[in-house]
Amino acid sequence: MTEEPSEQEYPLRGPVRIPANAVLVSDADEEIFLLYTDLSRKSSADGDTAFRGLGHLDSHRDTLTLKFRLNDPSEETAANTPLRRDKSTRRTRHPQRKRSSQEEKILEIELAQDKTSLRSRKGDTGSVVWRASVDLAQLILLQHHSRNPRALFNTDALRDAHIVELGAGTGLLSIVMAPLVRRYTATDIDALVPLIRKNVSLNVPGVLQSPPSSPSPGPQARPRRVTSPPQSSADIVVEALDWITLHNASRHSRQAHFAYPAIDLLLVVDCIYHPSLLPALVSTIDHLTTPGRTAVLVIVELRAEDVVREFLERWLALSSDGGWEIWSIPGLMEGPYSMWVGWKRGVASD
Repeated sequence: MTEEPSEQEYPLRGPVRIPANAVLVSDADEEIFLLYTDLSRKSSADGDTAFRGLGHLDSHRDTLTLKFRLNDPSEETAANTPLRRDKSTRRTRHPQRKRSSQEEKILEIELAQDKTSLRSRKGDTGSVVWRASVDLAQLILLQHHSRNPRALFNTDALRDAHIVELGAGTGLLSIVMAPLVRRYTATDIDALVPLIRKNVSLNVPGVLQSPPSSPSPGPQARPRRVTSPPQSSADIVVEALDWITLHNASRHSRQAHFAYPAIDLLLVVDCIYHPSLLPALVSTIDHLTTPGRTAVLVIVELRAEDVVREFLERWLALSSDGGWEIWSIPGLMEGPYSMWVGWKRGVASD
C-alpha cells in the first residue's frame, strides 16, 4: 500500500501545494534559460515547433463549446500528478498507468467570444479563449474529481478561499472554479466585464453578485456522461480592474480604491504578453498580496523570451529584501508553459 504524501512533503502556500520537485527561483536568467532549453528539447523530441503562435484557441467563432474530462476512463490520474524532475535538466519521468473501465464523464461549457474586438480594439486580447486557461481548467477538474492527494490545490483550503483572477478574459476559470471555492472575483479591463458576466450567467446562472461599492464517439470510445457546470454556492463577482490605473495611483489612493476582501489566491494566467504592461502587472500583484496569506499562481505560455524574462526580473526585484519567495512548479501542465507560485512571507508561512 502506497503511503500518501504528508504536508511536510507538500507544504501549503495558501491553498496551493508546493510539490517535492518545485525549485525556488532566485535568478531570472537561469530560470529562463532552463525553461526555453527544456522547451526546445521537447520540441525536437516530438518533432513539433517550440512555439504555436499567440495562443488563442479559435478566434474565428462567436461561440465555443468546450468539453472537459472529469475523469480518465483508460488511465489512473497519476498522469496528472507532479512529475519528478532533475533540478539541473528538468527532465521528467512519467509514472506508470493502470487501465480502468469506468464511464467517461464530460463537462460542457459554452463561451461567447468577441472576435471583432480582438482585431479592432487595441490591446484587447482577452475577448477570446486562450489555451492556457483551457489547459489549467482541465488540470484542475481532473485532479479535483479524482481526489488526487498530490493535486495542485488543497481541497479543504480551496473550499474556504477567496480567489481573485487578473485578466479573466472570457471568464472560463471563474465558471470552472466557482463551485470549488467560497468567493471568486474575476477582473479585467472595463470593456471585457460584460463578456465575462454574459458567460458566467450562461453557465452558472444565479450566482453573479454586484461588486462592492460533443464530438461523435469513435468505434471503440467508452460511454460518456455529459453535464453542465454545477450550481455554485460561491459568490462570483465580476468587475473592472485596470493595472495601469492602480500602478499610477498613490499609496493612499490604492488602499482606498483598490481594496478587496482578503485574498487567498491571486490567479495570473497568460497575462504576460506586452512589455509595456509588465510594471503595472507586477505592481498589481504586489498590492493585492497579503503577507502570509495570499498565494500567487502565475502561468505563462512561453512565447517571447525577453518579455517572460523581464516579468520574472521585476517580480524577483520585489524580493530583494527577502519578502517574497517564488517557486517554479514543473511537469503539471502539458504544453509550452511555465508555472510559478509566489508567496509574500509573513507570520502565517512560518
